[in-house]
Amino acid sequence: MEIELQTGLLQGARQCPSPNYNARPDPADISLLVIHNISLPPDQFGGDDIDRFFTNCLDPERHPYFREICDLQVSAHLLIRRDGEVVQYVPFGERAWHAGESEFGGRANCNDFSIGIELEGSDHLPYASIQYQRLQEVTRLLQQAYPAITRERIAGHCHIAPGRKSDPGPAFEWDRLLAGL
Repeated sequence: MEIELQTGLLQGARQCPSPNYNARPDPADISLLVIHNISLPPDQFGGDDIDRFFTNCLDPERHPYFREICDLQVSAHLLIRRDGEVVQYVPFGERAWHAGESEFGGRANCNDFSIGIELEGSDHLPYASIQYQRLQEVTRLLQQAYPAITRERIAGHCHIAPGRKSDPGPAFEWDRLLAGL
C-alpha cells in the first residue's frame, strides 16, 4: 500500500466514495489520527451495511437499529474490516465527518485536522490480529505522508469526545498498536 498525496487515496484500498465530507479549512493541517470502531448491526460483522451507512444507502427496514441511524450523514477516511480489508471512503486531504463534537490538545472540531480510521468491531470484543497489522501499516504510511501525526497524536474517539463516545473501547490494545509503529 502507498498514499498518493495528490489525490489523497490509499493505493491498495478498496475505494467506496462517500458523499459525507467537505473541504478542510487548511488541507496542510493534518495532525491527528483518530481510531474508532463500528459494527452494523451492533456486534455483528461482515456484509455491506457499513458501506451502505457511509454512502447514505442504509435500508432502515433491514434492522431496527438502522431506523435510528439511517438519516445520519457520517463517514470516515478508512475502515479496516475484520479480515484485514481496507476500505477508503474519503480522500485524506478532505474533511471526513467522523469525530463530531470533539477536542484534542485544546483545539475543537477535530474533523478539521484529523484522519479517522474505523475498525470493524465493538468496544468489548477483541479485534483481529490482521486489523492491528493493517492499522500499523496504514499508520506508518500516514505518519510518513503527514509527519505531524506523531505517536502522541494518535487518539481514540473516546479521548476526543469523552463522555459522548467510548470507542475503540476497552478491548482495543493500545500498546499493541504502538509497539508496531
